Amino acid sequence: QVQLVESGGGLVQAGGSLRLSCVASGSIISFDAMGWYRQAPGKQRELVAGVVRGGRTNYADFVKGRFAISRDNAKNTVYLQMNSLEPEDTAVYYCNAVLNRVYWGQGTQVTVSS
Repeated sequence: QVQLVESGGGLVQAGGSLRLSCVASGSIISFDAMGWYRQAPGKQRELVAGVVRGGRTNYADFVKGRFAISRDNAKNTVYLQMNSLEPEDTAVYYCNAVLNRVYWGQGTQVTVSS
């Protein structure tokens, strides 16, 4: 059983930055992939950024150039650095991991004020 715990969300003004962290209960080296998703009120959950075991990353078009996903294998942690935040980025951000099945964290709220 994999547990994922997100942190780092909060309230920030437009143009500001936040860094989200996701700590996994097991070694992330063994995961097939990890990623960050978000869900705004009334909308479906959507992919923000992902990283596969080999290290290749992918991003949603709406965050390219503003967000960056990275990982620290020694700390079993995946990060999402978010810069130039916009009010449209307001959502609950979820970490996920794929290891035989998909695991989700509990989510962390990000609110961007205009």
